Amino acid sequence: MPQKIRKAVFPAAGLGTRFLPATKASPKEMLPLVDKPLIQYVVEEAVASGIEAILIVTGRDKSAIEDHFDISFELEHLLRERGKTELLKQVRAVSELARINYVRQREALGLGHAILQGRDFVGDEPFAVLLADDIVDAEIPALKQMLRVYERFDAPVIGTMRVAGEAISRFGVLDAEEIDEGVFRVRDMVEKPPFAEAPSDLAIIGRYILTPDIFPEIERTPRGAGGEIQITDAMRALLKQRPFYAVRFDGTRHDAGDKLGFLIATVEYALKRPDLAPKFIEYLRTLKI
Repeated sequence: MPQKIRKAVFPAAGLGTRFLPATKASPKEMLPLVDKPLIQYVVEEAVASGIEAILIVTGRDKSAIEDHFDISFELEHLLRERGKTELLKQVRAVSELARINYVRQREALGLGHAILQGRDFVGDEPFAVLLADDIVDAEIPALKQMLRVYERFDAPVIGTMRVAGEAISRFGVLDAEEIDEGVFRVRDMVEKPPFAEAPSDLAIIGRYILTPDIFPEIERTPRGAGGEIQITDAMRALLKQRPFYAVRFDGTRHDAGDKLGFLIATVEYALKRPDLAPKFIEYLRTLKI
């Protein structure tokens, strides 16, 4: 029986350069998708998948993330006094979502280095990694779909999706064999290859289930693409010692760390809201595109 996945690491120390100047003084993870910050959607996904404890890896100018998930006594008092019980319930629910811990990544040295900051928190347990850039709209949470594969094989699992054309060179890419519908046995992986050299159209996206033996591999990993310590390089080294699997989950993945992807996600999530959709649709129909 595989060891239960109880913990998740959320790397959130990136500089958010794709959203400058909005992210000059505000974390990109706090950009609102309709009326909730990006990172809240992903924390909710983790909790809905059975995660009990969360570590958010932050950096400078990221205190807004901690404030968001903390209790806000003044705000709650004000809402209570004004009789805004529904808003009070929503605000309180955020601070009660999960047991959240924080650690600071002092230098932005890449995703592998960010995950390494979770070593003490994780201990000798397998764990999940979720990136707030990747918002997945799925009936069954994406992480939960991956956990089913982890429980079946007792091995690390990577989230993947098909990416057509030149865009594949922006991702880590898998060389993998499909062994079941949407489930792959990984043969190899490469970080951001040129389009002509990509081993497949299976891109690695921001969901991982990893085992604690990844940490020594991260420590041994030299800086790779972009001068950063890439988690793909560390996983590739570990792949020589143990099997890896990948899941192409059911659902729609939005790259909310990209301006266009963020705009698309905003429209999609607004259209899912019964309190907003009717008037929003009415407005969209007036546009002369």
